[in-house]
Amino acid sequence: MASVVKPETLRSAIAGAVAELKAYDVPVECTRLGLGHGDESEAFGSKYRYVMKRLRLLDLPRLTDVARKFLDEYESHELERLLTSFGAQGVDGEFKNLIFAANGPKPQIVLLDAVSNQLRIVRNAEYCLTYTRSLSAAGLSWGDLVDWWQSANAAPSDDRGMASQNLRSRLQESLASPPEHLLFETYCALYSHAGGFEMPALIPQVYLHYDPYTAALRPGPGPLERQRMDFLMLLPHRERVVIEVDGSHHYSVDGKANPRLYSEMVSEDRRLKLAGYEVYRFGGHELTAQGAAHMVADFFRQLFERKGISLPANLTGGTATGS
Repeated sequence: MASVVKPETLRSAIAGAVAELKAYDVPVECTRLGLGHGDESEAFGSKYRYVMKRLRLLDLPRLTDVARKFLDEYESHELERLLTSFGAQGVDGEFKNLIFAANGPKPQIVLLDAVSNQLRIVRNAEYCLTYTRSLSAAGLSWGDLVDWWQSANAAPSDDRGMASQNLRSRLQESLASPPEHLLFETYCALYSHAGGFEMPALIPQVYLHYDPYTAALRPGPGPLERQRMDFLMLLPHRERVVIEVDGSHHYSVDGKANPRLYSEMVSEDRRLKLAGYEVYRFGGHELTAQGAAHMVADFFRQLFERKGISLPANLTGGTATGS
C-alpha cells in the first residue's frame, strides 16, 4: 500500500535538494520554481532555510508541482522516491505508440518486433492517425501535435493557425456522437487563445488494446475490454487522463439495464486506475442538457487547477471558432 506523504516531509526534501546547489544559484532556482524572490546574501546564510521559508505556506498539490519542476532539471533520488510513493509519477513504462482518431474501419495491427515493442498497422492504416515522435517529460501539447501534423502531411508552408484548424477538423471526423463533439469543441476553444498551443492536447478515439480474435476463435475469456478510449490527455510526468462519454450502450441493451455491461465497464476502470491512469466519465445525457458546455469548461478548469496547469485565458464554455 502506498505510504501517505506529509507536506512537511516533502517540504524538507525539496529544500534539501535545492540546498545542494551553489548558494548563488538558489535564488534563481527558487524563482524558476515559482517561489518567492530573495538575494544571494540570504541564501549564503542558510540555503536550506532560504528554501523552507518560501515553501512554508504551500499545500501538498503545490509542493508536488514544485518537486516535479525541480526534477525536470536536476536529479534527486529522495524526491523521486516521495513522488512515487503516493503515485505522483503517473503511469509506469515509457510512451511507445499512439494510434488514434480512426474515421473508418478498425485498424489491424501486428507486433512487428516484440523485443522493442514495434507495431505495424497492416490494414486500414489510412483511416487512423499514428503519432510517431517521442514524448518529453512535458507530455503532449496541442502545439506538439500540430507540428507533427504539419510534418506528416507535408504542409510546412501552412501557417500554424491553419494547420491547427485542419487538424481539429480531421479529429472531429472520428467523433461518434453529439455529446463527444460538444466536449471536444468546448476544450478546443482553448487552442484559439494566446498560449493555447502550450495546452495539453485532447486526443480522441485512442486505441488502448488490440485484440485480433473473435469470440468463435477464442478458447478462453475475452475479448479485451475497452479497446478504444474516447479521449486521452498525456500530461507532464507520465500522468495520463482518460475521459469517457457514456451513451446508453455502455449500460443497457434494447433499453433495458444490463448488469454485465456495467460490471465490465467498472472492472476496466479499476484496471486502468491501478495502472496509473485517471479516469473521468461523463454521461451522454448530461452533455445534451442546457449549460453543458459551461459544465465541461468548469471540469477542465478544476482539473488543470489540481494539476498545476495554467489556462491561457478564461474558459467560458461554448464551441470555438477559428484556429
